[in-house]
Amino acid sequence: MRSLARIARILSVGLRFGLHEFVPPLASNRVLRAVSGSRAQPRAVRLRQALETLGPIFVKFGQVLSTRRDLLPADVADELAKLQDQVPPFPSQQALAEIERGLGKPVEVAFATFEREPLASASIAQVHLATLASGEEVAVKVLRPDVERAIARDVSLLETAARFMETVWAEGRRLKPRAVVAEFARHLEDELDLLREASNASLLRRNFLNSPLLVVPRVHWDYCSQRVMVMERMRGTPVSQVAELRARGVDIPALARAGVEIFFTQVFRDGFFHADMHPGNIFVSTERETSGRYVALDFGIMGTLTESDKNYLAQNFLAFFNRDYRRVAQAHVDAGWVPADTRVDEFEAAIRAVCEPIFARPLKEISFGRLLLRLFQTSRRFNVEIQPQLVLLQKTLLNIEGLGRALDPDLDLWKTAKPYLERWMAEQVGWKGLVRSLRREAPHWASTLPQLPRLVHRLLSEDRLGALEQALSALARQNARRNDILLAMLVLFLLGLALTGIALL
Repeated sequence: MRSLARIARILSVGLRFGLHEFVPPLASNRVLRAVSGSRAQPRAVRLRQALETLGPIFVKFGQVLSTRRDLLPADVADELAKLQDQVPPFPSQQALAEIERGLGKPVEVAFATFEREPLASASIAQVHLATLASGEEVAVKVLRPDVERAIARDVSLLETAARFMETVWAEGRRLKPRAVVAEFARHLEDELDLLREASNASLLRRNFLNSPLLVVPRVHWDYCSQRVMVMERMRGTPVSQVAELRARGVDIPALARAGVEIFFTQVFRDGFFHADMHPGNIFVSTERETSGRYVALDFGIMGTLTESDKNYLAQNFLAFFNRDYRRVAQAHVDAGWVPADTRVDEFEAAIRAVCEPIFARPLKEISFGRLLLRLFQTSRRFNVEIQPQLVLLQKTLLNIEGLGRALDPDLDLWKTAKPYLERWMAEQVGWKGLVRSLRREAPHWASTLPQLPRLVHRLLSEDRLGALEQALSALARQNARRNDILLAMLVLFLLGLALTGIALL
């Protein structure tokens, strides 16, 4: 019943703001026009206001759309961009009360100065400027009152819709909507804990400490709680203000290339990436020491990748950049993303038909809407399963591509990314990767190697095959998560000893 009430409210808000105007002409449009609210405001303004009225999840949807100017009319994209940091703020008195509860002390005691008017306001939190007793300027982020209840309500609605989709739609199981919603809900839950966000910021700062490309603010842990986060104030120009960046002497093509390198570094080197990269969260520094570098803000939604995910993605990216579509198709089959009986040659041909027309073209010549449509048609034809753990990465790729298009439409994304991926793969599979793996696994194997004499003795003194199986099983259990190459070497070593003992006897 709660879901039905929420659906009724969504429809009511849509009618009140006249959003039926965005629906293709239907016979029922005459009726909708008769019952809808005033359309005195431009359509883009009404759409933004409707999303703000419906709550945080709808605002986030608008933020993602705002980065895709190639998919939206200019007036809609410009208006939705206001959702990035210009959502109507909540009253300052409520913000002060939340901060004082979070810090356990009056604002006047915690800070030397505090600006009551927020600097920016978004779907889940807003930011106020302040100074510490030391004189250091900081940004104070505070959650909106009762935002948890609003998000829980909408997530429940999404879960209901996902269950309905899997039940009545033939494509439902392949698209895994319930798993996707669960992944989305998990990250939203993380975003509502500012202590977790602070830890995300600290890790990203550590990963890019002294980087010539990216600056991450320092967290003041003594002033952080679950609903309040205080960090170093950063000055910069929003990355979407290209004209102002040019006026400040920023090399825009170099900035676009740096954005691509930052993204691939986060994904493939660290397996930890900023997953909410709309222009409201990405600035370009104007400080003298860091001028021209990217500034990352808002670390509530961060993505993580396993070593398996990273290797799979890197191989697919490189295969794509080399136009080795058969390798891309085979990797999907090997990973179980398409049915095992899929004909690789047919899948390869379908991938080639989608990718070849856009290869080696600058972003301005690529119709992303047409590309998405063809990718969806291909995935549907070959029953490609959605991977929930990669949904955030796909969303981030949309943001990155949109930012790149806004900064430098002549950017060749493939040419920029390929050298970085080739270098990363060489480090992973070459001698450097082997040495790094040996160093990482040395402490674990130090505890295993002393067991070798006992295992060898058992192999030579008991039933050969049974003991060998037991020994290998024991090692597999002990080292299931350890380096596969080293494990294989050890198994071959034991097998050689066993066979030598059998031959001698």
